[in-house]
Amino acid sequence: MVFLSSRGIGVFWSVAVLISASALAQAPASKAVGTVKSITGNSVAITTDGGGEVNITIADSARIVRTTPGQTDLKSASSIAVSEIQVGDRILARGQAGENNSVVASAVIVMKQSDIAERQQREREEWRHGVGGMVKSVDPASQTITVNKSLATQGKEILVHVTPQTELLRYPANSINFEDAKPGTIDQIKPGDQLNARGAKSADGGEFAAQAVISGSFRNVAGTVISTDAAANTVTIDDLATKKPMMVKIDPQSQMRKLPEFVATLIAVRLKGGPAGAAMAGRMGQGVGEDAGRGNSGQGSGGAASGGGPGGGRANGAPGQGGAGASGGGGFPGNGGPPDFQQMLSRMPAVTLADLKKGDAVILVATAETEPVAIKLVTGVEPILSAAPPGINAAATVLSPWNLGQSAGASVAAAGP
Repeated sequence: MVFLSSRGIGVFWSVAVLISASALAQAPASKAVGTVKSITGNSVAITTDGGGEVNITIADSARIVRTTPGQTDLKSASSIAVSEIQVGDRILARGQAGENNSVVASAVIVMKQSDIAERQQREREEWRHGVGGMVKSVDPASQTITVNKSLATQGKEILVHVTPQTELLRYPANSINFEDAKPGTIDQIKPGDQLNARGAKSADGGEFAAQAVISGSFRNVAGTVISTDAAANTVTIDDLATKKPMMVKIDPQSQMRKLPEFVATLIAVRLKGGPAGAAMAGRMGQGVGEDAGRGNSGQGSGGAASGGGPGGGRANGAPGQGGAGASGGGGFPGNGGPPDFQQMLSRMPAVTLADLKKGDAVILVATAETEPVAIKLVTGVEPILSAAPPGINAAATVLSPWNLGQSAGASVAAAGP
């Protein structure tokens, strides 16, 4: 999916500023940026990021250059012809304003759709191989964030370092759609938040130099189903941590999955740790991909599954779900290494609200709103609840980080014009 966020506009405008400082920008300052919808000769119709349409007439004398995602100057940009512009490319045109929402362009910057897709894939992999978990502490003075990785990866801590060059993004309370994230500050990150970062790990894996960080406040809940309401699309859960009922709304973008018993047992074994647990996990992991894949519909609970790329639905909009990488079947590596739980969950059978019964054990991630909406809900987790340490809501952190390994999303938006 090719898209542009405000962050992407900033990158692209930085290139545009360079144009305006050059001899290319002698025409009055009228600009248009968007995705190419159609091309007829020297006329290009684009769809703007606000959903409008602008018609661009490229003057015969216009300079047209091709740039790549992340490029901040035109030193290495190559000149291209109008005939090389294709539907789906991103362009920024500058020139004289015309009639009926049109621009007569004297300078055009083009970013090819294929280049954007390549950058998106690369950043998805960077997010997937980054770090994520729940924030333990934040030290704005030293620009460091201590993150507890998920219980499923033995809850190890990692120290995330940020710099003035690190891109800090923050999800709103009602979404983990990457496109909804806004620029943030380290002061906004609080203990208990969920966080993902891409960048470079230290040799021992205990520290991480972040190129980009995305965080948000969400609820991790483990409990049992009290009741469901099909008319209101809600499920009421007995929260094991608070010992109080919690009503959660299910919407078309909520991801609901059921773990087969042997998969839940595998996770429980890993939670208990130890050499025997690792060996057993390795043996059991061999069959997860084949068996789980047969039961996976690939759809979200409401039948409106989100796309696999950046800016998909809420449940898939955060960085990460990528491919199998080094994982074995279903996200579990056969060598006993850390599993990709988000990849594994994507292969599990989908369930609906009607499938939930009173007394079913569930773990979920929900929005932090007064009336929370489920982002991911997993049932069939009785062995996991039994294996989790007592006294804390530890079992719920199996789904943390909720966006590690997909989703979500690459900040490739920042790469597009």
